[in-house]
Amino acid sequence: KRRWGDSPLELEKQYSPSRWSHRMAADDVIKAHVKALKEGTAQARGLAQTLLDVPYGDGDGEKMDVYIPSTNSLDVNLVIYIHGGYWQFLSKEESGFMAVPLIGKGVVVVAVGYDIAPKGDMDLMVSQVRRSIVSVVQQYSHISGLYLCGHSAGAHLAAMVLSTDWSQHSLAPQIKGAFLVSGIYDLLPILPTYVNEPLKMTEEVAVRNSPSRLVPQLKLSSSSCQIVVAVAENDSPEFRKQSEEYFQVRALSTAGLNVTLEDVVNTDHFSIIEQLVNEEYHLTKLLVKMMEKS
Repeated sequence: KRRWGDSPLELEKQYSPSRWSHRMAADDVIKAHVKALKEGTAQARGLAQTLLDVPYGDGDGEKMDVYIPSTNSLDVNLVIYIHGGYWQFLSKEESGFMAVPLIGKGVVVVAVGYDIAPKGDMDLMVSQVRRSIVSVVQQYSHISGLYLCGHSAGAHLAAMVLSTDWSQHSLAPQIKGAFLVSGIYDLLPILPTYVNEPLKMTEEVAVRNSPSRLVPQLKLSSSSCQIVVAVAENDSPEFRKQSEEYFQVRALSTAGLNVTLEDVVNTDHFSIIEQLVNEEYHLTKLLVKMMEKS
């Protein structure tokens, strides 16, 4: 079923986040987004010790960048960041920005790469991020708290991680907290849009990889995880609906899970994540507070 009647044009607009920013024109907001992420990542690389291109699998794209604080502590909090870009754009290369406020707090940040479309399909990307989490846990035995953060398509992939049947893997990571920022949790509405052109998802693939349909598995795998579903005030109505439905109707909140919905004022689809470079930003403070509590 289509949500916007039979108007593919309206659906395309709803799933074009750049057309909803109040700050600047659509093309400009994307350029500014890439610039902000690159600058934040360059700043993080200046502050942290880095291990770049650490493999978590055999594929060319199966690599991650690790941002390490100078700390003598054996037990550290570690945040894994999964980038957005509609599963077809961006990379780990500009995904280290959230390390800027966290490095000084002794937090390790890992930016995960995966094979974006058309090279990677949805099943492969989901499998890759799941394997990356297992690899991080294997490589870093001194993690006192493991946290996830994903933006847009990365929030979808992070939600798929939370919904993993870990019995198929060599270990079951204990994820303490997850920030799902302006994500898509039901893939069916994007099937007829431009977003699906490089992905070539069938309905079957979309259903299999929709977190909104995997809440029972999430409940089994991640019941002790504190989940923050964050959405931008100026996200499109459809993007906002995706977050609200995943939070409410799809029963994250009614499934007895520890989940909150954060409607972040004065943000759009891009600034909601760009501002994680700032320690005074609402979501940064929430993340730090979550780590201090647990």
